[in-house]
Amino acid sequence: MTAAPDTPARPDTGARRLPAPVARVAAHETAAVTFTVNGTETTVEVPPRAHLGDVLRERLGLTGTHLGCEHGVCGMCTVLLDGEAARACLLFAVQCEGAEIVTVEGLGSPDDQHPLQQAFSAHHALQCGFCTPGMLMSSYDLLANAPEEAAENLPEAMSGVLCRCTGYRGILAAVSDVAGTYPDGVPEPRGCAPRMLVGRTSSGAGQAPEDAGTAAPQLTEVRLPSGPPSAVVDVTSPLTSPVDRVWGVLTDFDLLARCLPGARLVESLDEDRHRGRATVALGPVKLSFEGLAQVVERDPDAHRLRFHGQGKDTGGSATSADVVLVASPTPDGGTELTAHADVHLSGRVAQFGRALAGDVSRRLFEQFAAGVDEAAETGSVSEVTLGRRLGLAAGAARDAAVGAVRRTAQRLRARVRRRGDR
Repeated sequence: MTAAPDTPARPDTGARRLPAPVARVAAHETAAVTFTVNGTETTVEVPPRAHLGDVLRERLGLTGTHLGCEHGVCGMCTVLLDGEAARACLLFAVQCEGAEIVTVEGLGSPDDQHPLQQAFSAHHALQCGFCTPGMLMSSYDLLANAPEEAAENLPEAMSGVLCRCTGYRGILAAVSDVAGTYPDGVPEPRGCAPRMLVGRTSSGAGQAPEDAGTAAPQLTEVRLPSGPPSAVVDVTSPLTSPVDRVWGVLTDFDLLARCLPGARLVESLDEDRHRGRATVALGPVKLSFEGLAQVVERDPDAHRLRFHGQGKDTGGSATSADVVLVASPTPDGGTELTAHADVHLSGRVAQFGRALAGDVSRRLFEQFAAGVDEAAETGSVSEVTLGRRLGLAAGAARDAAVGAVRRTAQRLRARVRRRGDR
């Protein structure tokens, strides 16, 4: 719409202007974005779909910014963008070129806490801690930019951050205390200073951030994370090919990689270490992993192969797995291929949940078994269509929904039977 001729021009409030549009970036490509976080200027290569919250947590290691609903409703991910509160989950990182960002880590440090942090501790406003960073950053924005609202109706002014721990009394008391102590304005953040920003790996360990224009160091050894896996997959598939031909496929990593939908071999470092790339589409989310597979056990007599795999997506998602493949001959001359995998997920892909992650992994291994059978018979694998890949999540979600309906019906029937027995 165009403003009417007599509509006065809006005054220049000094707000930061968005940078001019740059060349189009494809969804699977990355773009460099430079901004200042807690006093440190940094440049990161991110996909255009990555939101600021994920980049702060996964790429820069600033895990104080918590993610709740990721719809801009709960306020858990509140940060300061050019001095004003903003939802990190509603901002694409590429929108923040040239911005000044302050997270809860920049508000204060353990040795030099901000008055708001001190007040939250004194008034027992920390609660479980999950909402605390959002509460702190939102209350700072309130006292710095609209202190009159805090004085007039503090409960409403703080209602932008949802919490389910208490009745907000401790939080309101803490904010009111700071407002009364500093009537002329809340002190500036105390934790902003140039420092090294350390990102996260899939195992949770730190790693130095990538320099602008410098490729990230590639894995040379797979290290699986400790702790229980995100999903455990056990798939047994009957194959028509004889066991010797199947074992030939399992020991040919170039052919083996092509049996997995969306995967291909990029480079073989030696007999046991192979770099590859895999693309998996889960509904509207398309993940492109680059990583390493490392053989840790190869038993030709038992036709048993075990390898560890680890890969990372440009958006911060990471996956690793301990995979065991066993080929056993069957009486009809075919093969029974058994696949066991302990799958570890982190980043956005982990948010799909254990049940869905396990179902998608199972479907991938079922398609993998079909590819192995084809490769054993023909020496090659036909291209898996994109539509088949896109059906992975849809089929898994459909099965989950059907299973939930079936379980609900069973519970209702059992309840009816118990009432009838009475």
